[in-house]
Amino acid sequence: MRNETRGTVELTLAMVLSGTLGIFVVESGASPFNVVFFRCLFGAAALGAYSLVRGYFTGHGLTPRKLGLAALGGVFIVFNWVLLFEAYEATSISFATVVYHTQPFFLVVFGAVLFRERITAAKLGWLAVAFAGLVLVSGIRPGDTASLKGLGLALGAAVLYALSTIVTKRITGVRPHLIALVQVLVGIPLLLPFADFGAASELGAGWGWLVGLGIIHTGLMYVLMYAAYAKLPTAKIAVLAFTYPAVAMGADWVAYGHHIGLVQALGVPLIVLASLKVTLAARTPAAAPAPRTGGHAPEAASPVATRVG
Repeated sequence: MRNETRGTVELTLAMVLSGTLGIFVVESGASPFNVVFFRCLFGAAALGAYSLVRGYFTGHGLTPRKLGLAALGGVFIVFNWVLLFEAYEATSISFATVVYHTQPFFLVVFGAVLFRERITAAKLGWLAVAFAGLVLVSGIRPGDTASLKGLGLALGAAVLYALSTIVTKRITGVRPHLIALVQVLVGIPLLLPFADFGAASELGAGWGWLVGLGIIHTGLMYVLMYAAYAKLPTAKIAVLAFTYPAVAMGADWVAYGHHIGLVQALGVPLIVLASLKVTLAARTPAAAPAPRTGGHAPEAASPVATRVG
């Protein structure tokens, strides 16, 4: 199998797995804080074991400054997950996932505010297109507090993801697996005060879904993504990344009968197209396909900030 073909298969599989994340969250029956706490716990075990077997702890490249940046990115990522999973509860996996994909536009705004990066007319145009898509997708009616809450939570998650991307992109010379490991390790003590172990003890079969979130969606999925990033050009990564929301919406429909309405559906391609254009515009044609260290916090270690849950 050619290198790029293998990378395509790996990234597609990673995005398909990401699209099923919402099902695992809902089926676990746990609160968002418990879900994220145990995702961090089991995910740290999976990533730690993989990094140990691969010898990544030797010559790790972590310095106190890089460790601090990774930890700060982890704070943003952990609460990003909490808000996203709460958005699933308030509305639906489909709705929350589409709104969550406004992340690239917050990156553009933060770049302009924090680093005085120039926003081109083209980017402004795509921001306007994305905003129009968001208005259509939201489909909020007067008195629809659930959708309004879900919209706010998903947008909050997107903001935190963008902040994590900005922080983590400043880390160089460290394998993305180790950055991801630091970030989930940070989540364990960070969320410990919010974890409800009494409720967790009554989950029963829900434990299987939580273990799956850690091993499959925080271990296997990231390993597949990072392997693929080194083999694929930026443009292909950006396109394949949208397998995630497509699978998430399909899974939500099949599992729970949730689907967005016709008017809302009109907004989806607007957000997807604008997000793709802004993401690709953020990279120069000469950008190397090898993974950089920066984003979901783990995800942002890619040349394109792959927006996964």
